[in-house]
Amino acid sequence: MPPIPRYRAHAGPAVFSAGFRPFFLLAALWAGLAIPLWLAALHGAELPTRLPALVWHIHEMAFGYGAAVVAGFLLTAIPNWTGRLPLQGVPLAVLAALWLLGRLAVTVGAGLPAPLVALLDLIFPAVFLAVVAREIIAGRNWRNLPMLAALASLLAGNLLVHLELLGVAETALLGNRLGVATLLMLIGFVGGRIVPSFTRNWLVKQDPGAETPAPFGWIDRAAIALSLFALLSWVIAPQSGLCAILAIIAGIAVALRLYRWRGEKTWAEPLLAIMHLAYGWLAFGFLLLGFDHFLPVLPASTAVHALTVGAIGTMTLAMMTRVALGHTGRPLAAGPATRVIYALITLAALLRLFAPLAGGGYFGALLAAGIAWSAAFGCYLLFYTPVLALPRVRAEAARPV
Repeated sequence: MPPIPRYRAHAGPAVFSAGFRPFFLLAALWAGLAIPLWLAALHGAELPTRLPALVWHIHEMAFGYGAAVVAGFLLTAIPNWTGRLPLQGVPLAVLAALWLLGRLAVTVGAGLPAPLVALLDLIFPAVFLAVVAREIIAGRNWRNLPMLAALASLLAGNLLVHLELLGVAETALLGNRLGVATLLMLIGFVGGRIVPSFTRNWLVKQDPGAETPAPFGWIDRAAIALSLFALLSWVIAPQSGLCAILAIIAGIAVALRLYRWRGEKTWAEPLLAIMHLAYGWLAFGFLLLGFDHFLPVLPASTAVHALTVGAIGTMTLAMMTRVALGHTGRPLAAGPATRVIYALITLAALLRLFAPLAGGGYFGALLAAGIAWSAAFGCYLLFYTPVLALPRVRAEAARPV
């Protein structure tokens, strides 16, 4: 039997009553702002950061936005895994402030000493790793120890970026790839648990006799292992033939795994279908990454954006909407606003994917992709801020968003 979470009464602001509330708001705000800043840098604007513009862009998507979503998810999931009290109130506010301090130090810290920028940015991932380690170990939740490895990997990747800033070694791009690879591995590992589980529960509710996702088996284990090997090879030697071959094999394995989850039966509920689509982006991104080595029709960055904008962007928004709805008493169903969010993030991924084919309109396509991306997160802020900042609603008063 899984642990039963315990909750303490929270008398302070509702936004600090659960980890997903502040971190999902901050993640959406930063995702919506960081891409316009990056597009401005592409057109010649000088960002007040010590990092090169491209390094900053990748860093803030992985260690800024991505880390915030991971924090919101884990702070919400861990009490369910361990039965321990969730982080609330002042400790949660301090943790969110440390994340924000890192974003300010990296983005507008051009006048600060490099060691101070590194310190201010690395405080959050180090403290968060310690918080999660304490909860998992105290709760004897050994099944989720891989989460500690993932958080340690995010911390290590971030450190590698700052080592170049400190003049120690040229490791910034290596660190950024490690951060992106860690987020993708989390999608493969955690998504592999929740997508078929949520699908099974929904299908049984809709039709008790419906065919449900295949149980976890050797195909799932192979897909996880192959994804890990492919991502490790991409981190270490992204242009190697071995990386390309492993990426193609991993893409096939991930696609086969996804096929077994009966995603074609979920299109009636976008809140569930979007998770299958996000996992599909993971398979497609792997395949594109591999085939690009042998048939370099598109720039290498195209495959990377299929994995980042497509897989990471779509899956994180899928989780940010589902968790926000389910943990605030609202129906687990996508209302009109949520459907618009999903349409916009899908449009952003498609526009970014096909931008290299636009010829002279390349930068126009990039701009359109950026607008769609920021609009998706802007809509999330517009429609989900009341959900995240106000107290939980009563079931009879709940409405889909």
